[in-house]
Amino acid sequence: MIPPACILTDIEGTTSAIAFVKETLFPFAAAELDAFLDAHEHDPAVAAILAEVRTIAPHQDPRSVLRLWMGEDAKVTPLKSLQGLIWQAGYLDGRLKGHLWPDVAPCLRAWARAGLRLAVYSSGSVGAQKLLFGHSAAGDLTPLFTGFFDTKVGGKRDPASYATIAAGLHVPPGEVLFLSDVVEELDAAQAAGLRTCQLVRAGDGTLPAGRHAEAADFPAVARQFGLPLAAG
Repeated sequence: MIPPACILTDIEGTTSAIAFVKETLFPFAAAELDAFLDAHEHDPAVAAILAEVRTIAPHQDPRSVLRLWMGEDAKVTPLKSLQGLIWQAGYLDGRLKGHLWPDVAPCLRAWARAGLRLAVYSSGSVGAQKLLFGHSAAGDLTPLFTGFFDTKVGGKRDPASYATIAAGLHVPPGEVLFLSDVVEELDAAQAAGLRTCQLVRAGDGTLPAGRHAEAADFPAVARQFGLPLAAG
């Protein structure tokens, strides 16, 4: 088997515990929403997000819409962008630290040293992705990555999104390995010509789909696809 040239990874349920997002990040953003908007609603970036909310949900209070989306865990770009800004404040002052499964950082470092291109595709905003990896429990991992992608390229269950990402990375789709715990995302990536592997982490209770390669952790991914293993 020829190893892939590029690893494209999801975050929640793949590099990081689902519980971290649902039990730490989401409640933090919800608790800080009003105070953050009170302090920053006239900042250009925040004002632009609120304008986008008004475009999507006209004649409704933007804060009420944002709270509704938060409650639904809606994959809506302005919500994700705002959450990223709120999380940024928490990361920068030390209230938040990005969770990674212990096997992730050593493998990412080994793969980067070996010359593989690494990229992230998550429904969380690019800003939120960089904060998690930049302020992770394993240190700043952002220099390892050559690309970060969010829902601005399209939905994660749309094959066109993966074709766009491969083109943006200048890597043929067949040389990109996409890692995710969500089978519908893997189906979409496979339809776009990417190689796929489902992360089935016991700590997250993920159920194997049976139609993609499967791995319990990143070292298992490395063994299946001929990638270097972390030292030690």
